[in-house]
Amino acid sequence: MTESLYLFPLNLVLLPGARVPLRIFESRYIDMVRDCLRNDVGFGVVWRMDTEPGAGGGHAPVGTEARIRDFTTLEDGLLGIDCEGCRRFRVRATRARDDGLLIGEVSWLAEEKASSVSPRHAALQTLMRQVLQSRELAERLDVDIDDASSLGFNLASLLPLDLPRTQQLLEMIDPAARLDALVDMVEQLAGDQSNDQSNMET
Repeated sequence: MTESLYLFPLNLVLLPGARVPLRIFESRYIDMVRDCLRNDVGFGVVWRMDTEPGAGGGHAPVGTEARIRDFTTLEDGLLGIDCEGCRRFRVRATRARDDGLLIGEVSWLAEEKASSVSPRHAALQTLMRQVLQSRELAERLDVDIDDASSLGFNLASLLPLDLPRTQQLLEMIDPAARLDALVDMVEQLAGDQSNDQSNMET
């Protein structure tokens, strides 16, 4: 069973629980935002893959529902909205309105059940505790470090990962496997930083 959902292809991967500010200037998306606010519904954010070399055209097959939490008029006169990632979905088919706004027929991915964090992922819990020492981040995040799904999605939204790896984490359906992947990614990021530091010293 599928549902119709406005789709907003963007050069980003929205993860469940993540907050993202957007500047809206095209009339079709202003209409979309107005309709979402009027009917208290979300829209779908999908990674616009044609912006990544070698990723192919179109958009990613899996995206995240964005719910508008706040909106304002920005200094440049554009509409600014603050969105939060909610449910994940898979795009089954798309069609475009006359104004170019994309409508997707989507099926919702099952919500991940709460599950404990394995001892092998304790380093990721420690990393998140360090992140939460920042008052600004602590106020912005709603994370349960003892839940594998919450820990994984929140860490993935904070780490400086490229879009293909972030999309890979979004599409994974096993929270423990996502944490395994994050361990490897964190180690790779640490290794890259170490190499950069060594190159600066030589």
